[in-house]
Amino acid sequence: MTNRFRYSAFAATATLALLWPLFAWAHEETGQAAGFVSGLTHPISGLDHVLAMVAVGFWGAQLGAPALWALPVAFPVVMALGGMLGLMGIPLPGVEIGIALSAVALGAMVVGEAKPGLPIAAALVAFFAIFHGHAHGTELPDGASGLYYSIGFVIATGLLHAAGIAFGMVHERPNGPVILRAAGGLVLVGGLYFLWRAIG
Repeated sequence: MTNRFRYSAFAATATLALLWPLFAWAHEETGQAAGFVSGLTHPISGLDHVLAMVAVGFWGAQLGAPALWALPVAFPVVMALGGMLGLMGIPLPGVEIGIALSAVALGAMVVGEAKPGLPIAAALVAFFAIFHGHAHGTELPDGASGLYYSIGFVIATGLLHAAGIAFGMVHERPNGPVILRAAGGLVLVGGLYFLWRAIG
């Protein structure tokens, strides 16, 4: 089985797993539908979130298995916990700074081709996931279902990770490592911009 086939199978399986809740959602009430759609669109409504999400995929592809699947699983799981804190109204200081720093740190990991052990890489990703989740959780629209909103933003996050992994597969091609590091550099620069805005 070639690497390309394995990664394609992984991406297809992960996407199916992420979309599975849609079958339960298909004929629900308005509040639940609005919650799901709002959650699904929220992560892509801010470039700071998008940069960090795809960077997780970049780094996972760069590190290879098991980080290839472990990082994109760790992030949404812990992000959902952060989202629950936000939905409950539990404050978390420095959320916007944490989100910006996530893009800076993850971009730097890709640029430097950092290869820490899996526990350290997963812990770093999970730490920043709390901030992203909290930001999503505190922005639940009035009248929307918190459960379906959460399902929506977890699915959107997983799809952004999958997009990052798909692009990250360039790492295996000639000059691919340079291209991937350049993409990480763009994430890093974007993160610095959002950090400047957050502390300005």
